[in-house]
Amino acid sequence: MSENVVEIAYCTRCRWMLRATWMAQELLTTFDGDIGRIVLSPGTGGVFEIHANECRVWSRKEDGGFPEITELKRRVRDVIAPDKDLGHADRERRGA
Repeated sequence: MSENVVEIAYCTRCRWMLRATWMAQELLTTFDGDIGRIVLSPGTGGVFEIHANECRVWSRKEDGGFPEITELKRRVRDVIAPDKDLGHADRERRGA
């Protein structure tokens, strides 16, 4: 089993749990076998941050809003499985 860990910290007061769980499901589906654990961490203060192996890959405050799912998958991939082909998500980035 993979040791890769993804953590999604979300604001409970902002009611972002559904968004966090949807993103967790998308990541688990895309990285089947590459992610050992996804942790959902409730918080406050408008937090929405995603870490892969303790490396921050997205911050709502610093990156400006919420990630498009294809961008999030690319950023997570770059940390946990750099050689993984993401198919259409990679082609969109290259403009193919």
